[in-house]
Amino acid sequence: MTGVRMPEDLIDAQISPPGQLDILSKYEINKLTDDSRGPQYQLFRNCSLAVLNCGNYMDDGKELLEKYADFDISVIPTERAVKLSVKNAPASAFVDGKMIRGIAEHLFAVLRDIIYVSSEITGDPRYDLVSPQGVTDAVFHILRNAGTFEQSRHPRLVVCWGGHSISREEYDYTKKVGYELALRHLDICTGCGPGAMKGPMKGATIGHAKQRVRDGQYLGITEPGIIAAEAPNPIVNELVIMPDIEKRLEAFVRTGHGVLVFPGGAGTAEEILYLLGILLQEENREQPFPLIFTGPASAAEYFIRIDQFIASTLGDAARSRYQIIIDDPVEVARQMAIGVEKVQEYRKATGDAYYFNWQLKISPEFQRPFAPTHKNMRELALHTNQAPHLLAANLRRAFSGIVSGNVKDEGIREVEKHGCYELHGEKQLMHSMDILLRSFVEQHRMKLPGKVYNPCYRIISGETA
Repeated sequence: MTGVRMPEDLIDAQISPPGQLDILSKYEINKLTDDSRGPQYQLFRNCSLAVLNCGNYMDDGKELLEKYADFDISVIPTERAVKLSVKNAPASAFVDGKMIRGIAEHLFAVLRDIIYVSSEITGDPRYDLVSPQGVTDAVFHILRNAGTFEQSRHPRLVVCWGGHSISREEYDYTKKVGYELALRHLDICTGCGPGAMKGPMKGATIGHAKQRVRDGQYLGITEPGIIAAEAPNPIVNELVIMPDIEKRLEAFVRTGHGVLVFPGGAGTAEEILYLLGILLQEENREQPFPLIFTGPASAAEYFIRIDQFIASTLGDAARSRYQIIIDDPVEVARQMAIGVEKVQEYRKATGDAYYFNWQLKISPEFQRPFAPTHKNMRELALHTNQAPHLLAANLRRAFSGIVSGNVKDEGIREVEKHGCYELHGEKQLMHSMDILLRSFVEQHRMKLPGKVYNPCYRIISGETA
């Protein structure tokens, strides 16, 4: 893992796999080598660059790719494994010319997921990526291939959602919650980036250390479009890159045994709507799934706005599926531990796996990849004259498009070329969305602190349905 320092803090290096992909057949080595410059190369390159940029937080995928335009990565075959050759890589990924081990692990996770899994899943007719079961099977296979499952482990994985752009007070609060969760022998899964995705993991490291937990799981789940804007934080010890945002969200709810939501922006709203939409489906009514919204006292206004938006769009049935606990990390951890115990009892009684929630019903509306083009955003069915879970699915797509326009390379370029996305819908619903989004902007939740936010969307109200 040694490197040569280049001008302007850039480094050229060759890296060997630190425990991952270190025993491969010649067929697998040749396949990785052949595919590394194939159609997936640009995706592989961009995700690898994001991993190497760990710690240099920026929330603009286009900015990262332009800053390191000369970065290059390639696969070098050896007799029993593979090496990676990087050129013009960020020097922050190295210490005294050697790549940081955690970053090297993440880099080989990119190789595993982007090249190997894409060729085995996307190009394999055995996986029907149109049918709900086919998509779920693909999600399972990707997670299993990444080594995230352990059959003997009882339910203890808490998914933590929240924004990358949060205040110091909110960040410190996420650490306190993570600490309390770990004291109760619970593990952490996040979107793997900074802010509310890093804080719970950081706090949990101390809680696990105190309880002498040596196999703590810090699972980070991301996808190619978002990784450049939210590079994996260094605490993540298992990184998985799903093919798209929909499979990323499904991976969260299939592997997690409960979800905590910290303050965030459009991406956090997307995640909330995704989960609530699934829980509103009749088939999932009896399934326990602890969901808690929490933050410090200063974040109370944020959750008031979120709660009001859910009430005005999805109704009381959706509100009944979550708790709001403000400024009480101990109570949050207690309630989550109680909820996870109920999940274990339910899985045991129904014969479902502890490590993957097969019984959760997820409709195609939540699995089908959504491309946030101007046409698709404009034609979203944003009205209340539909089943609540379908409305949640369409609202989720609207917020997903806003995330794309805010931080993803292709979304930023789309908005630069064609102007703001237009969101059309029922008058009262669009008014509620406008209020929520304005509150995100006023609370500086759309971009990292110090950056000016230029909206990538425009709300256009229609007549009341």
